[in-house]
Amino acid sequence: MGQFFSSVLPFTARGGYTSFLSLAVGLGAVCGILASLTLTGLIAPAALPAIVAPIGASSVLVFAIPASPLAKPYAVIMGNVLSAAIGVLVSIAIPHQMLAAGLAVGLAIMVMTATRSLHPPGGAAALTAVLLHPSSAGSTAALLFPLVPVGLNSLILVCVGIAFHRLSGRSYPHHAMPASPTTETATELRREDILAALHKTGEAFDIELEDLERLLTLAEEHRDGRGAVRIAPN
Repeated sequence: MGQFFSSVLPFTARGGYTSFLSLAVGLGAVCGILASLTLTGLIAPAALPAIVAPIGASSVLVFAIPASPLAKPYAVIMGNVLSAAIGVLVSIAIPHQMLAAGLAVGLAIMVMTATRSLHPPGGAAALTAVLLHPSSAGSTAALLFPLVPVGLNSLILVCVGIAFHRLSGRSYPHHAMPASPTTETATELRREDILAALHKTGEAFDIELEDLERLLTLAEEHRDGRGAVRIAPN
């Protein structure tokens, strides 16, 4: 049973997390959600909620997987705001809720991809806008919804995330560390080789190219070190 769960756990959750860090990440998310709820609640009109459910999903990326391109501040804020705006427009244009829900999510994915702001909770933001249908509370509520609560929630969450990761010594917004030039030359692995391999798979991977280069270089270093230990004399 233990082997089954270890095999289905996402790879990104096994990057050196300790029990203390897992607890800290959870507490960071608590602070982010409470701050978003409290501060937005002071501004949001009565016709609109103080927080939306997609922010819970955003907090998972911001606090637990800050190195993901999907967790970048630009992706969090723009992805959620653009998707919510699309959801509002679709809900106004298409009265059939089921059709509007599917179309809003599909369009949100297209726009996020085109603007390089892909953020999975954005799909939920678009769907939330259709289900809540803020235009039923008036045109002002419809215009405000993408900004308050969605945009403000996202902005506050990102700000708390930046503060949390600085206090914990982690990088957010994440900046990939380049691989060692000397080691990269020694392994004869070049960036075009990695790009060619990625293109050959035809898949999209949730990792920066620089992070992938560094990871491969460190793996090569570990392999060489393991070989040196094996041939070392007693």
